[in-house]
Amino acid sequence: MIKTLFFVRTAWLAAAIVFPFLAGAQADTKPPTRSDAVISVVEPKVVQILENPIAPAPEASFPIPAELIARPVSEALMGKQAELTGQASLWDRMRSGFAMPDLNTPLAQDRTQWYAKQPDYMNRMTERGSQYLFYIVTELERRGMPTELALLPFVESAFNPQAVSSAKAAGMWQFMPATGKHFNLKQNVWRDERRGVVESTRAALDYLQKLHGMFGNWHLALAAYNWGEGSVQRAINKNKAKGLPTEYTDLTMPLETQQYVPKFQAIKNIVLSPENYGIRLAPLANAPFFASVIKERDIDVTLAAKFAGMSVSEFRALNPGFKKPIILGANKPEILLPTSKLSTFNDALLNHRGAMSTWTTVTLSGTEKPSTFAQRYGMSELVLRDVNNIPTGMLIKPGSTLVVPKRNPNEQTANISANLENAQVNLAPELVRRSVAARKGDTWARLAKRTGMSVASLKGWNKGMAEPHKGASVVYYTAPSKARASGNVNRTMAKRSVVQKTARSTQKTRR
Repeated sequence: MIKTLFFVRTAWLAAAIVFPFLAGAQADTKPPTRSDAVISVVEPKVVQILENPIAPAPEASFPIPAELIARPVSEALMGKQAELTGQASLWDRMRSGFAMPDLNTPLAQDRTQWYAKQPDYMNRMTERGSQYLFYIVTELERRGMPTELALLPFVESAFNPQAVSSAKAAGMWQFMPATGKHFNLKQNVWRDERRGVVESTRAALDYLQKLHGMFGNWHLALAAYNWGEGSVQRAINKNKAKGLPTEYTDLTMPLETQQYVPKFQAIKNIVLSPENYGIRLAPLANAPFFASVIKERDIDVTLAAKFAGMSVSEFRALNPGFKKPIILGANKPEILLPTSKLSTFNDALLNHRGAMSTWTTVTLSGTEKPSTFAQRYGMSELVLRDVNNIPTGMLIKPGSTLVVPKRNPNEQTANISANLENAQVNLAPELVRRSVAARKGDTWARLAKRTGMSVASLKGWNKGMAEPHKGASVVYYTAPSKARASGNVNRTMAKRSVVQKTARSTQKTRR
């Protein structure tokens, strides 16, 4: 069965515009019917894509009706969109939706001047953001939210969807792992929706709406987005208890949060009147940069990028949530593509007759060393570690599911099972055998302290030794990193001892 979906992202239209498209065709000569049509009304969704059946024989090929092939949004439709929104520039459209009160503080003015003196930085951020801003503004308008919130990723991540903070916050909206899960952002071995453009935007706007509902104030909502709603509420309660005002500017906050809203205001100031600060913002067309495609077959990231005529880095910039070199089709993921690349992608997909994925999975039944496993599957250990995120010095535990190359790259196989969506890679430290010589008067407790092991572990590893005696070799096992650290500590202590002895000798000489 060839399944098709054809939706155009039009969420921002003031009136509901219906685009009927044919969807669905049998692999025989039966033509598509109107009963198969899918209608899109104001919901920003997906552009049609056609799937080739697995391993189609050349003689089974059939002509694809022209009306079933996905096309880029036409120039006429682009013009209609601009006419309905009233602006040809996305900047103008965004400015018309600014609705938050300004923060007029010395720190906001200071941050504005700082950004104004960084035109190259502003341009780099804008260039990255140009791929996402139309969609974000559209979603904000659909929800009735202030459109300046589209500028928040400038502050959060400089519009880098691959950004990861030292606290493990990820994506252009910088979600912590726990917060991401709370807002239904999937995080597993296959994908991290905190990085996904559409998914993280949905979650961020959900969160901001929730925070505004809690505090009734956008400045407090932004402070809570950065600091946490519990922290902001405690700061408010603290001021209330002292009989002090509880507005944003009245609260005592960490330095990062003190600067967070002023930075946001600074970006807003520059976007609102760039000429006042000597900044020339790159033009942004008031038109969708990307559309999304639903894939129902596993496909390699490199092949998807090739189909679209994009580099892998360009493809990943729109699809940063996919963590592996393969995109699973079992759960019908959305792949984002520039609207200008849709026809190229469709044509390449329709003409492709080989395998769409050169990767598969293996679930381990026993503990494995990465080097041994990689050799058995004909791949380099470096690639195995990189693809499966396995650090050095770790063993792979039973039950782990690893992504590996197919033994025959041209082999036509079914999708990787949907039940592997929650697959895991479980790791354990690879232990290194070490030994230490017992000294006179050593006990198990002293040796445990010296080696960093437990008494029980040392006794278990040295069952033939009732009590340590001087000169006895006491065996213990530790992770390679700890072993190196232990060696470094011993070397450091040895050097320190030499330095101390030298210093004492020098002091005696001086006396």
